[in-house]
Amino acid sequence: MATLDTSIPVDNEKHNYWMRLALKLAQYGSEQGEGGPFGAVVVLQGEAIGLAHNEVLSRLDPTAHAEILAIQRAAKKISHFDLEGSIIYTSCEPCPMCLSAIYWAGISKVYYACCKEDVQGIGFRDAFLYEELSKPVCQRKIQAIQLLREEGIAILKNWEKSPLKILY
Repeated sequence: MATLDTSIPVDNEKHNYWMRLALKLAQYGSEQGEGGPFGAVVVLQGEAIGLAHNEVLSRLDPTAHAEILAIQRAAKKISHFDLEGSIIYTSCEPCPMCLSAIYWAGISKVYYACCKEDVQGIGFRDAFLYEELSKPVCQRKIQAIQLLREEGIAILKNWEKSPLKILY
């Protein structure tokens, strides 16, 4: 009779290592009063290339989320905006802003510890933001008004023809 292999695969140990690092960053940042209890690590080919904790309070910047800062640091480290092939480990399911940044950066996979419902339970509004984004623009809480579209389109068309154009 064959025995069941109950050992933890090496990949899980590696993922757990990076997630625990993200959790340590979250703990550190919140203990220092620099921001909420969030941390993130961007890993490329087994190397951490971007580490951060939430710095919303210390920077007085509502966009200074751990994932955003980790992505910025990773891009700077490899001197490129495209982080394709990298993985981000984050202490919480990314908010819509951070998730968008993850997509823009080309990150291949996200591992997270807590979910948006967990942080909603302690007062964060991630779930509300997801709900707002699912609504038509005219039904959202913040009014959005389109102005000067043709002038904006002219700028887009000029950029489209530019020899400096790089898609991202």
